Amino acid sequence: MTDSMKNERGVIVLIPARNEILSIVGVIENLPGFVTEVVVADNGSSDGTGEAAREAGATVVRVEEPGYGRACMAAYAASTTPRAPDDIIVFMDADASDDPADMAALIAPIRDGSAQLVIGSRALGEREPGALTPQQRFGNALACWLMKLIWGARFTDLGPFRAVRRDAYESLDMSAPTFGWTVEMQVRALKRSVPYAEVPARYRKRIGVSKISGTVRGVVMAGVYILGTIAAEAVRRD
Repeated sequence: MTDSMKNERGVIVLIPARNEILSIVGVIENLPGFVTEVVVADNGSSDGTGEAAREAGATVVRVEEPGYGRACMAAYAASTTPRAPDDIIVFMDADASDDPADMAALIAPIRDGSAQLVIGSRALGEREPGALTPQQRFGNALACWLMKLIWGARFTDLGPFRAVRRDAYESLDMSAPTFGWTVEMQVRALKRSVPYAEVPARYRKRIGVSKISGTVRGVVMAGVYILGTIAAEAVRRD
Protein backbone atom coordinates (compact mmCIF):
# COMPACT_ATOMS: atom_id res chain seq x y z
CA MET A 1 0.00 0.00 0.00
CA THR A 2 1.45 3.38 -1.00
CA ASP A 3 1.71 6.39 1.33
CA SER A 4 -0.94 8.21 -0.71
CA MET A 5 -3.35 5.32 -0.21
CA LYS A 6 -2.65 5.31 3.54
CA ASN A 7 -3.77 8.94 3.64
CA GLU A 8 -7.05 8.20 1.86
CA ARG A 9 -10.23 7.60 3.81
CA GLY A 10 -11.03 4.00 4.73
CA VAL A 11 -12.59 1.67 2.16
CA ILE A 12 -14.54 -1.10 3.88
CA VAL A 13 -15.88 -3.90 1.68
CA LEU A 14 -18.97 -5.74 2.91
CA ILE A 15 -19.91 -9.06 1.30
CA PRO A 16 -23.14 -10.95 2.08
CA ALA A 17 -22.64 -14.64 1.35
CA ARG A 18 -24.68 -17.82 1.51
CA ASN A 19 -23.09 -21.08 0.34
CA GLU A 20 -20.45 -19.41 -1.84
CA ILE A 21 -17.54 -21.74 -1.06
CA LEU A 22 -16.59 -21.95 -4.75
CA SER A 23 -16.05 -18.21 -5.15
CA ILE A 24 -15.57 -16.42 -1.84
CA VAL A 25 -11.79 -16.86 -1.53
CA GLY A 26 -11.19 -15.61 -5.08
CA VAL A 27 -13.41 -12.59 -4.46
CA ILE A 28 -11.47 -11.64 -1.33
CA GLU A 29 -8.04 -12.29 -2.83
CA ASN A 30 -8.78 -10.16 -5.91
CA LEU A 31 -9.84 -7.04 -4.02
CA PRO A 32 -7.68 -3.98 -4.77
CA GLY A 33 -4.86 -3.02 -2.43
CA PHE A 34 -6.54 0.17 -1.19
CA VAL A 35 -9.25 -1.81 0.64
CA THR A 36 -8.73 -1.36 4.38
CA GLU A 37 -11.15 -4.01 5.72
CA VAL A 38 -13.25 -6.88 4.38
CA VAL A 39 -16.30 -8.16 6.26
CA VAL A 40 -18.20 -11.24 5.12
CA ALA A 41 -21.68 -11.90 6.49
CA ASP A 42 -22.09 -15.68 6.40
CA ASN A 43 -25.85 -15.89 5.97
CA GLY A 44 -26.53 -19.42 7.22
CA SER A 45 -24.07 -21.20 4.92
CA SER A 46 -23.73 -24.97 5.23
CA ASP A 47 -20.67 -25.40 2.97
CA GLY A 48 -17.88 -23.75 4.94
CA THR A 49 -18.13 -20.32 3.30
CA GLY A 50 -17.50 -18.49 6.56
CA GLU A 51 -14.45 -20.55 7.46
CA ALA A 52 -12.95 -20.07 4.00
CA ALA A 53 -13.55 -16.31 4.15
CA ARG A 54 -11.89 -16.08 7.56
CA GLU A 55 -8.85 -18.02 6.35
CA ALA A 56 -8.65 -15.61 3.38
CA GLY A 57 -8.31 -12.70 5.81
CA ALA A 58 -11.86 -11.38 6.15
CA THR A 59 -13.73 -10.53 9.31
CA VAL A 60 -16.68 -12.93 9.39
CA VAL A 61 -20.03 -12.55 11.13
CA ARG A 62 -22.54 -15.41 11.19
CA VAL A 63 -26.15 -14.46 10.39
CA GLU A 64 -28.48 -17.42 10.82
CA GLU A 65 -31.76 -15.93 9.59
CA PRO A 66 -31.80 -15.73 5.77
CA GLY A 67 -32.10 -12.32 4.18
CA TYR A 68 -29.90 -10.23 1.89
CA GLY A 69 -30.61 -7.04 3.79
CA ARG A 70 -30.01 -8.72 7.15
CA ALA A 71 -26.63 -9.92 5.92
CA CYS A 72 -25.63 -6.49 4.61
CA MET A 73 -26.62 -4.75 7.83
CA ALA A 74 -24.88 -7.37 9.97
CA ALA A 75 -21.69 -6.98 7.93
CA TYR A 76 -21.78 -3.23 8.49
CA ALA A 77 -22.31 -3.67 12.23
CA ALA A 78 -19.42 -6.16 12.44
CA SER A 79 -16.82 -3.86 10.90
CA THR A 80 -14.01 -3.12 13.33
CA THR A 81 -12.72 -0.04 11.51
CA PRO A 82 -12.92 3.06 13.76
CA ARG A 83 -15.87 4.95 12.32
CA ALA A 84 -15.15 8.14 10.39
CA PRO A 85 -17.95 9.95 8.54
CA ASP A 86 -16.02 10.05 5.27
CA ASP A 87 -15.19 6.33 5.14
CA ILE A 88 -16.37 4.62 1.97
CA ILE A 89 -18.52 1.51 2.36
CA VAL A 90 -18.57 -0.85 -0.63
CA PHE A 91 -21.12 -3.64 -1.00
CA MET A 92 -20.52 -6.47 -3.45
CA ASP A 93 -21.71 -10.02 -4.02
CA ALA A 94 -19.77 -13.13 -3.07
CA ASP A 95 -20.38 -15.05 -6.30
CA ALA A 96 -17.65 -13.39 -8.42
CA SER A 97 -20.17 -11.68 -10.70
CA ASP A 98 -18.92 -8.22 -9.68
CA ASP A 99 -15.45 -7.32 -10.96
CA PRO A 100 -13.17 -5.94 -8.21
CA ALA A 101 -11.15 -4.18 -10.91
CA ASP A 102 -14.06 -1.73 -11.24
CA MET A 103 -13.85 -0.65 -7.60
CA ALA A 104 -11.53 2.32 -8.18
CA ALA A 105 -14.01 3.78 -10.67
CA LEU A 106 -16.91 2.97 -8.33
CA ILE A 107 -15.52 4.98 -5.42
CA ALA A 108 -14.05 7.82 -7.50
CA PRO A 109 -17.17 10.06 -7.37
CA ILE A 110 -17.16 9.79 -3.57
CA ARG A 111 -13.47 10.57 -3.34
CA ASP A 112 -13.80 13.63 -5.57
CA GLY A 113 -16.89 14.85 -3.69
CA SER A 114 -19.34 14.70 -6.59
CA ALA A 115 -21.52 11.95 -5.04
CA GLN A 116 -22.16 10.18 -1.76
CA LEU A 117 -23.84 7.09 -3.23
CA VAL A 118 -22.58 5.36 -6.37
CA ILE A 119 -24.26 2.42 -8.10
CA GLY A 120 -22.24 0.13 -10.33
CA SER A 121 -24.66 -0.10 -13.23
CA ARG A 122 -24.76 -3.39 -15.09
CA ALA A 123 -27.05 -1.75 -17.63
CA LEU A 124 -24.31 0.74 -18.55
CA GLY A 125 -21.42 -1.71 -18.33
CA GLU A 126 -20.30 -4.81 -20.19
CA ARG A 127 -22.17 -8.00 -19.40
CA GLU A 128 -21.12 -11.54 -20.13
CA PRO A 129 -23.75 -13.41 -22.16
CA GLY A 130 -26.22 -14.99 -19.76
CA ALA A 131 -24.98 -13.06 -16.72
CA LEU A 132 -28.28 -11.18 -16.39
CA THR A 133 -31.45 -13.17 -16.93
CA PRO A 134 -34.43 -11.68 -18.80
CA GLN A 135 -36.39 -11.51 -15.55
CA GLN A 136 -33.57 -9.57 -13.87
CA ARG A 137 -33.40 -7.09 -16.74
CA PHE A 138 -37.17 -6.62 -16.68
CA GLY A 139 -37.29 -6.22 -12.90
CA ASN A 140 -34.47 -3.68 -12.86
CA ALA A 141 -36.06 -1.68 -15.67
CA LEU A 142 -39.46 -1.67 -13.96
CA ALA A 143 -38.05 -0.60 -10.60
CA CYS A 144 -35.97 2.17 -12.18
CA TRP A 145 -38.98 3.39 -14.17
CA LEU A 146 -41.06 3.55 -10.99
CA MET A 147 -38.31 5.51 -9.19
CA LYS A 148 -38.20 7.93 -12.11
CA LEU A 149 -41.99 8.26 -12.16
CA ILE A 150 -42.33 8.86 -8.42
CA TRP A 151 -39.09 10.66 -7.49
CA GLY A 152 -37.55 11.75 -10.79
CA ALA A 153 -34.60 9.36 -10.41
CA ARG A 154 -31.99 8.74 -13.10
CA PHE A 155 -31.02 5.23 -12.04
CA THR A 156 -30.57 2.48 -14.62
CA ASP A 157 -29.97 -0.46 -12.26
CA LEU A 158 -30.39 -1.89 -8.77
CA GLY A 159 -26.95 -3.47 -8.96
CA PRO A 160 -25.50 -4.95 -5.75
CA PHE A 161 -22.04 -3.48 -6.46
CA ARG A 162 -22.29 -0.05 -4.86
CA ALA A 163 -20.40 2.41 -2.70
CA VAL A 164 -21.72 4.87 -0.16
CA ARG A 165 -20.09 7.37 2.16
CA ARG A 166 -20.50 6.27 5.77
CA ASP A 167 -22.38 9.33 7.01
CA ALA A 168 -24.76 9.11 4.04
CA TYR A 169 -25.37 5.41 4.70
CA GLU A 170 -26.16 6.04 8.34
CA SER A 171 -28.59 8.82 7.40
CA LEU A 172 -30.63 6.31 5.38
CA ASP A 173 -31.58 4.25 8.45
CA MET A 174 -31.66 1.05 6.41
CA SER A 175 -34.15 -1.59 7.53
CA ALA A 176 -35.27 -3.85 4.63
CA PRO A 177 -34.33 -7.40 5.70
CA THR A 178 -34.47 -9.17 2.35
CA PHE A 179 -34.41 -8.45 -1.40
CA GLY A 180 -35.84 -4.94 -1.06
CA TRP A 181 -32.63 -3.70 0.54
CA THR A 182 -30.94 -2.36 -2.61
CA VAL A 183 -33.93 -0.39 -3.82
CA GLU A 184 -34.61 0.87 -0.29
CA MET A 185 -31.13 2.41 -0.25
CA GLN A 186 -31.70 4.14 -3.58
CA VAL A 187 -35.17 5.41 -2.74
CA ARG A 188 -34.16 6.73 0.65
CA ALA A 189 -31.19 8.47 -0.94
CA LEU A 190 -33.61 10.18 -3.31
CA LYS A 191 -35.94 11.19 -0.49
CA ARG A 192 -33.08 12.59 1.59
CA SER A 193 -31.42 14.37 -1.36
CA VAL A 194 -28.22 12.34 -1.08
CA PRO A 195 -26.04 13.14 -4.15
CA TYR A 196 -25.76 10.01 -6.27
CA ALA A 197 -24.14 8.77 -9.44
CA GLU A 198 -23.85 5.65 -11.56
CA VAL A 199 -20.74 4.24 -13.18
CA PRO A 200 -20.56 1.40 -15.72
CA ALA A 201 -19.79 -1.93 -14.05
CA ARG A 202 -18.81 -5.17 -15.70
CA TYR A 203 -20.99 -8.12 -14.79
CA ARG A 204 -19.88 -11.72 -15.12
CA LYS A 205 -21.70 -15.02 -14.95
CA ARG A 206 -21.82 -15.97 -11.32
CA ILE A 207 -20.10 -19.03 -9.90
CA GLY A 208 -22.70 -21.42 -8.53
CA VAL A 209 -26.50 -21.17 -8.52
CA SER A 210 -28.26 -17.89 -7.80
CA LYS A 211 -30.52 -17.81 -4.76
CA ILE A 212 -32.75 -15.30 -6.55
CA SER A 213 -32.74 -15.68 -10.34
CA GLY A 214 -31.88 -19.37 -10.18
CA THR A 215 -35.33 -20.39 -8.94
CA VAL A 216 -38.91 -19.41 -9.80
CA ARG A 217 -39.66 -18.78 -6.14
CA GLY A 218 -36.59 -16.56 -5.82
CA VAL A 219 -37.62 -14.46 -8.82
CA VAL A 220 -41.19 -14.05 -7.56
CA MET A 221 -40.17 -13.20 -4.00
CA ALA A 222 -37.53 -10.72 -5.16
CA GLY A 223 -40.14 -8.96 -7.28
CA VAL A 224 -42.61 -8.85 -4.41
CA TYR A 225 -40.06 -7.40 -1.98
CA ILE A 226 -38.68 -4.85 -4.45
CA LEU A 227 -42.06 -3.55 -5.57
CA GLY A 228 -43.37 -3.70 -2.01
CA THR A 229 -40.44 -1.60 -0.80
CA ILE A 230 -41.05 1.03 -3.49
CA ALA A 231 -44.75 1.17 -2.56
CA ALA A 232 -43.99 1.44 1.15
CA GLU A 233 -41.48 4.24 0.60
CA ALA A 234 -43.90 6.09 -1.69
CA VAL A 235 -46.47 6.40 1.12
CA ARG A 236 -44.03 6.81 3.98
CA ARG A 237 -43.49 10.32 5.29
CA ASP A 238 -39.98 11.05 6.61
